[in-house]
Amino acid sequence: MTGALAPTKPLTVADRCDRCGAQAYVRAVLVGGGDLLFCAHHGRKYTEALRANGADIQDETDRLNETPASASPDER
Repeated sequence: MTGALAPTKPLTVADRCDRCGAQAYVRAVLVGGGDLLFCAHHGRKYTEALRANGADIQDETDRLNETPASASPDER
């Protein structure tokens, strides 16, 4: 995420990738307004090009390695 990005709400399971429909973990806030949502795969594919064109990137892919709070103790 870049420092210029205004605080945004965290991505949820309802947020879907604009390319494939998988759960979104990356938000690209475009210079002209609006945003694009991407799964981790498509986020990696498009982030650098979007950033080069001035988009701010909110990257939450680190959440993929978290253990859910609802996991039983033997799953943690």
